[in-house]
Amino acid sequence: MYLQPLVEHLNDAFSREHRTSFRPFVLEGNLVSGIFGPIRISSLFTPIRTNKSPETIIGHKAQINVSTFETKRLYSEEVENLLSYDRNAAVSESIVNFDRLCRTVHLLNYLPIVPLQRRIFLEVDPRHILGVKKDHGAYFEDIIERCGLSTKNIVILTTLSSQYAKYYQELHNGLSNYKQRGYQIAVKFDVESGKNESFDFISKLSLDYVCFSVGDLELPKDQVQLDRLNQLKTLVNAIGAQSILKQANQKQAEQIARTVGFDLVHGSYYADIPHVNANLASAVAA
Repeated sequence: MYLQPLVEHLNDAFSREHRTSFRPFVLEGNLVSGIFGPIRISSLFTPIRTNKSPETIIGHKAQINVSTFETKRLYSEEVENLLSYDRNAAVSESIVNFDRLCRTVHLLNYLPIVPLQRRIFLEVDPRHILGVKKDHGAYFEDIIERCGLSTKNIVILTTLSSQYAKYYQELHNGLSNYKQRGYQIAVKFDVESGKNESFDFISKLSLDYVCFSVGDLELPKDQVQLDRLNQLKTLVNAIGAQSILKQANQKQAEQIARTVGFDLVHGSYYADIPHVNANLASAVAA
């Protein structure tokens, strides 16, 4: 798979859609970056591992690296387009465009380095889901197919907090649209947010993964939070989804993962375990 034709196609499509001469995707060597205003976006991939066997990687979460970019001069017609935008519509469109740009950059960078059977977890802002009124995932589907992948390789990950509780039905509808197109769905909840609403959301939507970040949770002091985690884990098991413990950066996170019985873990703690690194090196050498 050659990246240059893909990058050129995507730049051409962007120029036509937005009526601009600006080309946001840049290929340097084998790395693709995206330009969004004064910033340059690139990719960082961190592994998602099985809890029982941390050397086994089932996929990667894509994260953005951000650096500054010297903004080029705008042409007069581009300035006119910007000034003609309705302010509220422009904010919504900006969120949608930024989300799409990030996901496209990640997908292009993921292609050369990772086996196709693994999954890439692409974060989608809840405001993007709310801002797109129908056919969620249709825009991105063409890009996925051109990359030689299928939507089943893609996990749409969104983070929900209590502030989105009153929009859960709209979010449910949007995520269901992704699901119908073959994407896998992951939702991240904070232990303290959502309360009963998160239980309802998990129960109603056919999720593939449910993620939790426990932050500074300590054992055995935070028994109330642990009880809640256990309740949520039982519910996740009941719907046939897999649970992911995120922010597993310290030894105590490993203890929580074992105590609650999470299926998958994601965090820097496991990257620092000597036997995990040794097993990964052996697998690469083989």
